[in-house]
Amino acid sequence: MSANSFDARSTLRVGDESYEIFRLDKVEGVARLPYSLKVLLENLLRTEDGANITADHIRALATWDASAQPSEEIQFTPARVIMQDFTGVPCVVDLATMREAVKELGGDPSRINPLAPAELVIDHSVIADRFGTPEAFGQNVELEYGRNKERYQFLRWGQTAFDEFKVVPPGTGIVHQVNIEHLARTVMVRGGQAYPDTLVGTDSHTTMVNGLGVLGWGVGGIEAEAAMLGQPVSMLIPRVVGFKLTGELPIGTTATDLVLTITEMLRKHGVVGKFVEFYGEGVSAVPLANRATIGNMSPEFGSTAAMFPIDGETISYLRLTGRSDQQIALVEAYAKEQGLWLDPAAEPDFSEKLELDLSTVVPSIAGPKRPQDRIVLADAKQQFALDVRNYVLTSDLDEAGVESFPASDAPAVSNGMPSHKVKVTAPDGTEYELDHGAVAVAAITSCTNTSNPYVMVAAALLAKKAVEKGLSRKPWVKTTLAPGSKVVMDYYDRAGLTPYLDKLGFNLVGYGCTTCIGNSGPLPDEVSKAVNDHDLAVVSVLSGNRNFEGRINPDVKMNYLASPPLVVAYAIAGSMKIDITREAIGSDTDGHPVFLTDIWPSEQEVEEVVASAIGQEMFANDYADVFAGDAQWQALPIPTGNTFEWDSESTYVRKPPYFEGMTMQTTPVSDIEGARVLAKLGDSVTTDHISPAGAIKADSPAGTYLTEHGVDRRDFNSYGSRRGNHEVMIRGTFANIRLRNQIAPGTEGGFTRDFTVDGAPVSTIYDASQNYQAAGVPLVILAGKEYGSGSSRDWAAKGTALLGVKAVIAESYERIHRSNLIGMGVLPLQFPEGETAASLGLTGEETFSISGVTALNDGGIPQTVKVTTDGGKDFDAKVRIDTPGEADYYRNGGIMQYVLRSLIRK
Repeated sequence: MSANSFDARSTLRVGDESYEIFRLDKVEGVARLPYSLKVLLENLLRTEDGANITADHIRALATWDASAQPSEEIQFTPARVIMQDFTGVPCVVDLATMREAVKELGGDPSRINPLAPAELVIDHSVIADRFGTPEAFGQNVELEYGRNKERYQFLRWGQTAFDEFKVVPPGTGIVHQVNIEHLARTVMVRGGQAYPDTLVGTDSHTTMVNGLGVLGWGVGGIEAEAAMLGQPVSMLIPRVVGFKLTGELPIGTTATDLVLTITEMLRKHGVVGKFVEFYGEGVSAVPLANRATIGNMSPEFGSTAAMFPIDGETISYLRLTGRSDQQIALVEAYAKEQGLWLDPAAEPDFSEKLELDLSTVVPSIAGPKRPQDRIVLADAKQQFALDVRNYVLTSDLDEAGVESFPASDAPAVSNGMPSHKVKVTAPDGTEYELDHGAVAVAAITSCTNTSNPYVMVAAALLAKKAVEKGLSRKPWVKTTLAPGSKVVMDYYDRAGLTPYLDKLGFNLVGYGCTTCIGNSGPLPDEVSKAVNDHDLAVVSVLSGNRNFEGRINPDVKMNYLASPPLVVAYAIAGSMKIDITREAIGSDTDGHPVFLTDIWPSEQEVEEVVASAIGQEMFANDYADVFAGDAQWQALPIPTGNTFEWDSESTYVRKPPYFEGMTMQTTPVSDIEGARVLAKLGDSVTTDHISPAGAIKADSPAGTYLTEHGVDRRDFNSYGSRRGNHEVMIRGTFANIRLRNQIAPGTEGGFTRDFTVDGAPVSTIYDASQNYQAAGVPLVILAGKEYGSGSSRDWAAKGTALLGVKAVIAESYERIHRSNLIGMGVLPLQFPEGETAASLGLTGEETFSISGVTALNDGGIPQTVKVTTDGGKDFDAKVRIDTPGEADYYRNGGIMQYVLRSLIRK
């Protein structure tokens, strides 16, 4: 029960139903607040307990100073938690382990139970092994179940063992699309109360639901576990960036072009740790699907959330997707009663402001390795000519000039681009030539775009026009279609567009993330051999949100994000060396050149299909019994009981060591003495670099472990699928094939130098860490800017901790990874302003000591700690424990230990 210090408790009547609400207008000053802060304010009003959440916290938020730097801590209690299976499996593993730990410490295991709805969607496990055939979907599902039987049995056990925990089975859709189409409430009803739907999710792109007016963001699995167990999320009241939209998108542009433009703008502006909120007259011109696409990309521009308020467009979408009449009426009535309904003319107080005239957006792609590196489509060929030089052999660079540009082009590319043509024979006997820039993967994939019917229909219409002109995909292109929900195939079928996509090889391969998460599957053998034998810089083009190095496919060096229709176009063109805005992408049946403009669908054509082919009944039918699963899911045998029966032979699900030797009393934190550097890394090191999700190399420590445990190479699956096994994941930490550890120059991948051995030879990071831990030597990581950007991957922190790393010293951090490090008992430190490892003369060969950490034992948070080295390089590092709550987690050795002790003491 709320302490209700502001007398905010009231009643809202909608139709025949009455709901308890907490009125925002009872708090002075609320009208000027941004939408997102109003949602947080309601959260505090409703959960005020006089201890963790007080009237002073409510006043601090109501009197928020838009210009101030964040300093006031509040406790946010999300209404629900959403997970995907890569992060969800270890989350449930941890909960199962916590039940046993509680029992061993004399507590009640049933206390370990979600207190708020927790929903998990299995979407990250399907791999596009089979493609280009009508049987691809069925074959990939069979392979998925074969590989993941242990994991799926475990999740089915969790569904029966934990209250308020539901699982959406495989072959249904992508978590964020299922969320906006079905799971999101927009206004939550529970225990007779109505309040804003809020959430945290174990995936960075949880922010997609921001487009529906729902406040939520990605957190690490360890934070999600705490939220499931009733632990509020500790946060500072953020700065809020107002992003004003005006005008309308011009003909020929897509939501993808818009979101890549916004991503570039906001990443350049700097919004890490901030909320972004869209306002202005232009918001009304942005369809809900486009809002969701923008919200989805929030991690790519670095913000915590990217909010759109509720308005008529929200209501229309809820109606289209089959929400009940009562729910729709409640959302509208509640939003208007609470001042949460969009006023296009209003301009709330914002910390900073940006503005975009939608009419200035142009067709774009992004790459070759970061989402924020936008390229105007008309410049893509020239930019590729520049970028490819970083990925090819010197001998190929020396011979550049095979393709020359007009004299008017930039001097940097006037000598042409590298070329290394290789003859390849396909299984059917046909021959073709592969070269640098060949499109090896063209994938319509990811929640970002497959949830948007406008770009999906545009892709299908482009395919139709292409087929009618006699065009086909190039024989070396692996083409895949992986929608985010079954509704997509429903409207393709109703519109009669599926056969055209099939004709171009874009057959359905599965309902899941596939290529975007790194589950692109192997390239055809002859393509893979040519690429690797000749070190070709081939590319992928995908309609996803992530294109980091080493993520998409181990054979593919350069990756580009593009809209679904452009994915189809590049599959036909077959190369990044073609300027698809000016050059022909193929020839018709009469041998005449066909240009992109000849097959690009008009806005009217797209809208006519969207209007005629998508109906409310599709959503109602596809989600009618979404948690039940098919016969294959229901037939999975599952153990019973409220504690899990661990299988010592399992290579997928093993009991982790986090609570071994734990007592109810905390151990005082200590300074770090005599530490060695495990890795010295550069800028933009992502969680993909730290904890890859994709393929497991046979000769890697993880591959060796699986082989020793009797797993055949073909059954290795991926790192992501084995996150329930800490033995695999420790060995996979810092194992990305593109990682460059500056301590071991000349290497690429998970290598370091082992200073426990004479001569400090190059070793795998895992093997070196084992030697360091055996010798009692603590470890540190040195890094540059934006350390830990990308996915909210808790194993990037878990693996770091289990390798024996006690501190990370970076120039700056992405929000989620910094938080996750604290949650695993790793100290995040920051170099002094303007300083770097290089400027301080650090080589990574030094021995480090960090003093002043013990000040945390006194209850406060030191601003800095003293870092000293045996080479005489000393500096004061900023402590990036940002809130008192985070300090409590660190003192307890991690967030899980803190929550466990708290539950037992209740």
